[in-house]
Amino acid sequence: MASSLRIEVAGETVELHGDRALYWPRMQRLLIADLHLGKADVFRRAGIGLPRGGTTHDLQRLSALIDTTRSREVWILGDVLHGAAPEAAWRAPWEAWRERHGDINVAALSGNHDRALPKAALDIELLGSGVDEVGLALRHEPQAHAALHVICGHLHPVISMPGIRKRFACFWSRHDMTVLPAFSEFTGGYLLEPSAQDAVVACVEGDAVLVQSGSVTRR
Repeated sequence: MASSLRIEVAGETVELHGDRALYWPRMQRLLIADLHLGKADVFRRAGIGLPRGGTTHDLQRLSALIDTTRSREVWILGDVLHGAAPEAAWRAPWEAWRERHGDINVAALSGNHDRALPKAALDIELLGSGVDEVGLALRHEPQAHAALHVICGHLHPVISMPGIRKRFACFWSRHDMTVLPAFSEFTGGYLLEPSAQDAVVACVEGDAVLVQSGSVTRR
């Protein structure tokens, strides 16, 4: 069974799940970032051959997280899309997934790839560029807030570990900001060089693995 790690952020208890999502128990809200629907289709239209099924796999993972956490909401912290939203292969699995989870409120912040999102008709509530709530600032890009702890995406953080060639998607938490890993498995990554004060939690085959605790408070 996949594992999670419970920590405290700005006085709020949250769970970091090894399948690249943060669960906020008090709100019954699942937070993910950088879903990038349609990215593989963009590459295929450019003549780059890629295997199909990536969107379906990502949505299956999201369904499993909803079932595990019993979330009532899913909020996507930007980059729902990768670009334009034509009638491409990814739309059918998305629509099937949305019908299955019709009782779940799905909402999204706007990311730098989301120019087509307002007209994409994906049954997603649009939240604008940011939401400030209960001591937290929810954003897409990692820009510090003067008073609130920022939870964001955009960077696609990854970490390398001694003796292992593979890089792992990870959560990166500092005193004023927590950056989520890209939810989509078809993304590049920003290789971290964390300071001693930073916390890093790697996503390793669905498990949340504490690589460096920094100043994070475990719950």
